Amino acid sequence: MTAQPFRRPSGGLIDRSRVVRFRFDGRDFTGHPGDTLASALLANGEHMVARGFKYHRPRGIFGAGSEDPAALVQIGRDAARTDPNTRVTEQEIYDGLQATAQNVWPSLKFDVGSLNDWVSAFLPAGFYYKTFMGPLGSWMAFEPFIRRAACAGRAPSLPDPDAYEKANRHCDVLVVGGGPAGLMAALAAGRAGARVILAEETAALGGRLRSLDPDKVHIGGKAPTAWADDVRAELEGMDDVTVLARTAAFGYYAQNFVGLWERVSDHLAPHDRPENLPRQRVWRVRAKEVVLATGAVERPLVFHENDRPGVMLAGAARTFVHRYGVLPGKRVLVFANNDSAWEAAFDLQAAGARVTGIVDLRRDIDGSLLSAAAERGIAIHPGAAVVGTSGNHRVSGATVRRMSGADRVEGPVTSIECDLLAVSGGWMPNIALFSQSRGKLLFDEDLGAFRPGQSWQRERTAGSAAATFDLEGCLKEGAKAGAEAATKAGVAARTIRAPKVEGGERPQGSPRVMAEIPSGRPKHKVRAWIDLQDDVTTKDLKLAVAEGYDSIEHAKRYTTSGMGTDQGKVANMNAFALVADALKKPAWQVGTTTYRQPWKPVTFAALAGQHVGAHFHPRRTTPMHDWHRANEAVFEPVGDWLRARAYMRDGERFDDAVQRESLAARQQVAVLDASTLGKIDIRGKDARTFLNLVYTNAWSKLAPGKARYGLMLGEDGMVMDDGVTACIADDHFHMTTTTGGAARVLTWLEDYLQTEWRDLEVYLTTVTEQWAVASLSGPDSWRVVADLCEGIDPDPETFEFMNFSEATIEGVPVRVFRISFTGALAYEINIAADYGLWLWNKLMEAGRKYAIQPYGTEAMHLLRAEKGFIIVGQETDGTVTPGDLRMDWIVSKAKGDFIGKRSLSRSDTARTDRKQLVGLLTDDSRLVLDEGAHIIATGTEAAAPVPMLGHVTSSYMSPTLGRSIALAMVKSGGARIGERLWVSRKGGAPIPVKVTETDFLKLREDGDV
Repeated sequence: MTAQPFRRPSGGLIDRSRVVRFRFDGRDFTGHPGDTLASALLANGEHMVARGFKYHRPRGIFGAGSEDPAALVQIGRDAARTDPNTRVTEQEIYDGLQATAQNVWPSLKFDVGSLNDWVSAFLPAGFYYKTFMGPLGSWMAFEPFIRRAACAGRAPSLPDPDAYEKANRHCDVLVVGGGPAGLMAALAAGRAGARVILAEETAALGGRLRSLDPDKVHIGGKAPTAWADDVRAELEGMDDVTVLARTAAFGYYAQNFVGLWERVSDHLAPHDRPENLPRQRVWRVRAKEVVLATGAVERPLVFHENDRPGVMLAGAARTFVHRYGVLPGKRVLVFANNDSAWEAAFDLQAAGARVTGIVDLRRDIDGSLLSAAAERGIAIHPGAAVVGTSGNHRVSGATVRRMSGADRVEGPVTSIECDLLAVSGGWMPNIALFSQSRGKLLFDEDLGAFRPGQSWQRERTAGSAAATFDLEGCLKEGAKAGAEAATKAGVAARTIRAPKVEGGERPQGSPRVMAEIPSGRPKHKVRAWIDLQDDVTTKDLKLAVAEGYDSIEHAKRYTTSGMGTDQGKVANMNAFALVADALKKPAWQVGTTTYRQPWKPVTFAALAGQHVGAHFHPRRTTPMHDWHRANEAVFEPVGDWLRARAYMRDGERFDDAVQRESLAARQQVAVLDASTLGKIDIRGKDARTFLNLVYTNAWSKLAPGKARYGLMLGEDGMVMDDGVTACIADDHFHMTTTTGGAARVLTWLEDYLQTEWRDLEVYLTTVTEQWAVASLSGPDSWRVVADLCEGIDPDPETFEFMNFSEATIEGVPVRVFRISFTGALAYEINIAADYGLWLWNKLMEAGRKYAIQPYGTEAMHLLRAEKGFIIVGQETDGTVTPGDLRMDWIVSKAKGDFIGKRSLSRSDTARTDRKQLVGLLTDDSRLVLDEGAHIIATGTEAAAPVPMLGHVTSSYMSPTLGRSIALAMVKSGGARIGERLWVSRKGGAPIPVKVTETDFLKLREDGDV
């Protein structure tokens, strides 16, 4: 167990009365509640925590929050709960936490992968594009090795045992960011009575207030942290205000829809997490108004050897001092181009560090800063630059040279010892969410960075996110933004008075921005790092530009700059500036890469929320479902429904069950649960006109008591659904659709009624779940209906095909249809859903003397294929017309317009060489073709690519025909009847087949099978 030699005796948010024990990389450490893994490791003197993605160079703690690019570790050893790529600056410690370095071998300090660094000259940007492609190599062969070499973590290998949630919320004002501007915005809107959500990604509200010296700065007469705590307490006491700590806004979408990711209990040990709370939660928030108070990000300086552990952002060092009570180094050198870094130097010295010097790129430095440094005995190096560093697993020193007026270095080299190099290239607004909202960015020449410009959505940006960096200005701007947002949301609000700031902090002034700081070394020996996670150097970006990748989006992808899990939060602006410098263009002209969601990595589990396992896609079941389960049904999902696929008897194989059920439906009687078919009740005086517009065939003369099959087309003329519609009365029809297409068809029909045919008096009601349906098939099916139903004579000689009639069963009303999807004599009985199971039991009881059997969807598919009936979605794929199905008979030539009619006459849909539906019979009657198999013209496959004539859509072994059958879409299929073709198969010779008509039952009658 190690001590905490870098822990300050007082200060910070931590609870020193309690000790937290954790392990990192096989060693035991201690920290305190309130520590992040980063602050606890720094308190123990540990800076190196990871290795670089490409070269496996040592990587340390560079930032203090989500901006840190490379301090990624694996949390936990539990194969179900382990978390890869976890940022040490965000992971709070708890007793028993175990963290390990990622993808290093045999250890973090001695990693064989670091050999990559020795051959880095042969691994420039884009080397894999040139090396592992084409004749010299295969990317697919090398990809597994490259992936294993990358410094990424391991995903869990077992199911996640924790619970997650998704929640939807509406609010008047969403405030993103709990810093000074965000707190004032939430306070102003909350006091006005608006419904407010305040999201802050860290555990405590206050933002940069937590990084200020409480002895120097006061807000409203209080220490900054005390003021922030009081505001939080007031906000939490308001009924209509929701405060969400540990909650990051990861995506800003259209119409003020914002995704929030709350880490509810990640700061607790797994065994201490409350059972009634999720581990993480995603909030899907729709806000009337949004206030972005996302703060600013400190920009690194790009110089030779700037990637060693111990090189840290100056603002981060200040945060560790004041927020966590940690001194990140005892001999500190500060390298900056702005005023705020001098304040960091003074705070570090006041906390107990020896500041060995301040190196500033500028010559013109504020006199008060020079005086303050002199009073503290800090050496000053104006107009100078750090041109190199030393050290292995932690920085041990830096070399400094004077800058010349021509942006070169000159003069002698000064070596300065240090164990912390605090760097600052100035602060830049955090514009990620603003850009995601489609707001227009402006380039600020003084900052050398982009800032928010014109908003696109109902949004306003406040505080340092809007380039207002002084504390008093942030408070006032936040108050104004909150009041304006509440007023725009419909809640009258006035701007509240901002508290008085005493002491304050020095703004950054005018930073001297340089894309790359010269080192005085030959260019080929310079290694100045832009992206510390993906190991991208200035040479890489210059190479990309030299090779023609002058678009910043292309340069990003060629070099992978900004493509890591940090999305280039601190690296991007330097990359933009360097590319602009290489192209000799202004940075605003080069622009930015696209700020995409998510702004930070969000776990798949949180995005899925509670919708996992059985809840991933809730399944609908029919009223007869319990009977199916009790009788050994095997189920399959069809759309949202679970349907019985087959009923397997003891010792029976699935295929055998299907064959048995199919024979029963052909030779005796079998019953299918068809309740899942979509059903739409259509009423209104224009119902017939409506059906004529929807279907390809005519409906004007369909009499009450009759039913008709119809095809629906999309506007492109392609088949989108089919079904039978019955005429109940002249103004009342009962439409059926496919099971999976019901919701889509209803939405589609409503869309036309409400937008295109507003003059039609037609009313649609979904009744899918109001009716249970049992479909009887087989020569004895009419006898079962006759024995059970009253008020109807189902004799097929008198009850004609495609008729329906009202009837009763023991006084319960039913509708009986004579409809067949099997090609056999068949009836469908519709009954109120509450009676569905009762009807099913009655049918099984009445049919017992006829040896009735239930049959599932697989037998149904086989039976309809024997008759040559199509299934939409199996024979069709969105590119098939009625003509392709050789169903021209169903397209009326006499009636007027219908959806898709015009598209049927397009040159492409009318050509004769389109694929058409045909039957296939194999020479070997026992051989069942694979569905999806390609159909070719020859018995031998030529060299790839082999010309494909079509593909198999359905394939079965037919017990009725005693052989295999198949349906297929074949080029000019109708003209190929009787021809011999071949079906390809993996690992074997093509299978010879004969092209036939699709009605195999008729082929048998004609003696052709």
